[in-house]
Amino acid sequence: MERKWWKEAVVYQIYPRSFMDSDGDGVGDLKGIISRLDYLKELGVDVVWLSPVYKSPNDDNGYDISDYQAIMEEFGTMEDFDRMLAGMHERGIRLVMDLVVNHTSDEHPWFVESRKSKDNPYRDYYFWREGKEGKEPNNWASCFSGSAWQYDDATDMYYLHLFSKKQPDLNWDNPKVRDEVFSMMNWWCDKGIDGFRMDVISMISKKPGLPDGELFPGAQYAWPGVVNGPHVHEYLQEMNCQVLSHYDLMTVGECAGVTIEEAKKYARADGKELSMVFQFEHVGLDDGRFGKWTDRRVDLRDFKRIMSKWQSELAGAAWNSLFLGNHDQPRSLSRFGCDAPQHRVMCAKMLATCLHMMQGTPYVYQGEELGMTNTPFDSLDEVRDIESLNAFRELTDGGVVTPEDMMRFINLRGRDTARTPMQWDDSENAGFTTGTPWIKVNPNYKEINAADQMADPDSVFHYYKKLIALRKQEDVIVYGDYQLLAPESETLYAYTRTLEREDGTDELLVICSFAGQEETFEIPEKFLDGEILIGNGRRESVERRFILAPYEAVAILKR
Repeated sequence: MERKWWKEAVVYQIYPRSFMDSDGDGVGDLKGIISRLDYLKELGVDVVWLSPVYKSPNDDNGYDISDYQAIMEEFGTMEDFDRMLAGMHERGIRLVMDLVVNHTSDEHPWFVESRKSKDNPYRDYYFWREGKEGKEPNNWASCFSGSAWQYDDATDMYYLHLFSKKQPDLNWDNPKVRDEVFSMMNWWCDKGIDGFRMDVISMISKKPGLPDGELFPGAQYAWPGVVNGPHVHEYLQEMNCQVLSHYDLMTVGECAGVTIEEAKKYARADGKELSMVFQFEHVGLDDGRFGKWTDRRVDLRDFKRIMSKWQSELAGAAWNSLFLGNHDQPRSLSRFGCDAPQHRVMCAKMLATCLHMMQGTPYVYQGEELGMTNTPFDSLDEVRDIESLNAFRELTDGGVVTPEDMMRFINLRGRDTARTPMQWDDSENAGFTTGTPWIKVNPNYKEINAADQMADPDSVFHYYKKLIALRKQEDVIVYGDYQLLAPESETLYAYTRTLEREDGTDELLVICSFAGQEETFEIPEKFLDGEILIGNGRRESVERRFILAPYEAVAILKR
């Protein structure tokens, strides 16, 4: 398998609004990030993925961009950005920017021009359509509830927005749009950034004619079915030719609805498109009747099946991204594990072991390395996320879900549960700001914070630090073949990694207990003379029969 720096890297995602506030306005900023670069260096991460810091009216927390080549005033200046980038590079950390080019803000100059008249030169930068029988041009739903079309009385037409009405979709079929995007990307690459995370990139090619989608019984609008469209690979190969191939970059596409076969095209081994993709099959396992708004738990057997499918079927053909949480998902510990105080530390270490020992590039979402948990919201007044607010209105106004149930679902699955401030220490507001935070701080910050954990060698932070260091020491963790063991176990996730070397074979056995009680596992004979590489228990030697403590994890290396 071809070696690449991004295959051997560990990525840390910063959500800048909630990372560190330097000026007391309650909003994280670039100077705040600069002040915490030594923390990232200490953790040992190789890459920072920075959620959007571009100029934006913030309808969707920066994912609605009004100027791709300017910095949001709340976050600082371009000079601050340049200092941050230099500070990262001085510490051996690369920077991956969030690229949001399926849509812009409705305040972007292109759209401001586009909506002026039907013959404006920028009109075809977006999707404008006549209404149909006094209603929307088609029955597509927005990902943020309601119709994907917004009426605009200036020209008596509708424009397409797959997300908020303040996020009109760009028309990638227009070559001028692609040229504008590629020019902007080159500008950032020439600044010295090291790659792009591409927001909803699988949606950029719409079906010709924008046909109606299939309506589910009782639904007013249909899922538009715009993922993996007819020209998406053509446009990404053009992007690769015009931009990506000219620099040493890491690229990851956020690809909702991606299949194994599509992933092999997006992240093809010949490097013609992207380095890797984010797939979301494993984070859709607990969806229910109302999509993500549910209190269902993930069944471990289903989780193993999906994770193993992507491990095995991409092997040699494309590269995996490994994640359990990010800014769009709940806290991974609360969702996939157990965040109860008596189990939190063990379980956070177990989940990290399970993920980081797989093949692919691991992503750590800020605070995950501390075992941060979902933040509970007492009322809708505390919620800031447009997706949650829209869904609450839609589902409760229709009487489909009670307000009490909907708040429970938001506390389990809403995006804000993981967007609350980073917990730096036990001082007021968790050391995030001297002002009033833009969103509430998790009340458990006195028990879970970076200062305490950096001083405690047995903390979740130090466990992550060891996991990250091991990837640099053991090629089998990065490049070894994966095989699932005990697929029908409802409580244990066990697998092996195997790497053939010129002078022998490295084999790794990983055992993770997802149970809140003791479990037993028989160690295969060939691992009995192996060494314990890492574990979250008190285990010092390998025995035939492991009695695993609740949420215990162990990795055994046999050379």
